[in-house]
Amino acid sequence: MLNFNIRGENIEVTPAIREYVESKIEKVERYFNEDLNANANVNLKVYNDKQTKVEVTIPMKNLTLRAEERHNDMYAAVDLIVDKLERQIRKHKTKVNRKFRDREGTGIYFATAAQAEPATESNEEEYTIVRTKQFDLKPMDQEEAVLQMNMLGHDFYIYTDAESDSTNIVYKRRDGKYGLIETN
Repeated sequence: MLNFNIRGENIEVTPAIREYVESKIEKVERYFNEDLNANANVNLKVYNDKQTKVEVTIPMKNLTLRAEERHNDMYAAVDLIVDKLERQIRKHKTKVNRKFRDREGTGIYFATAAQAEPATESNEEEYTIVRTKQFDLKPMDQEEAVLQMNMLGHDFYIYTDAESDSTNIVYKRRDGKYGLIETN
């Protein structure tokens, strides 16, 4: 069973909105054999331009489902979120079933294909590596790494931090700013 935590920013979560969100997101329960005991965190935001943003996070033992959608209509955004969550579940289910196909009793907690909608070939992605690159990591600071990334026209850049000698990653965020991932 999903327990809901629905929050609204710049919007009041009315009983009608709560009921709609819960009824739509509860549909993902059909993909699970065992009693699903998870919390669904739902954030509803309304911006000045009347755009709404819906974020859903469902942390579970072996998988965290997360999706977000922006739309002019909040109800349409919720519908699109459910589609994204179902795609994530089917993709993960396919991956797990492929990995453990020959083993029995592995504790796979997903419903069988007969109990859930079958994934179509268009929804299944093959993770085929089509190109491999090798390069030396040069010691540099964050600013130089960002400059190198922009010079190459990439969205991320891996480098060795000159001070800590650890491998770090700088990346360009959707908002145009930069992020840093530091390794230990």
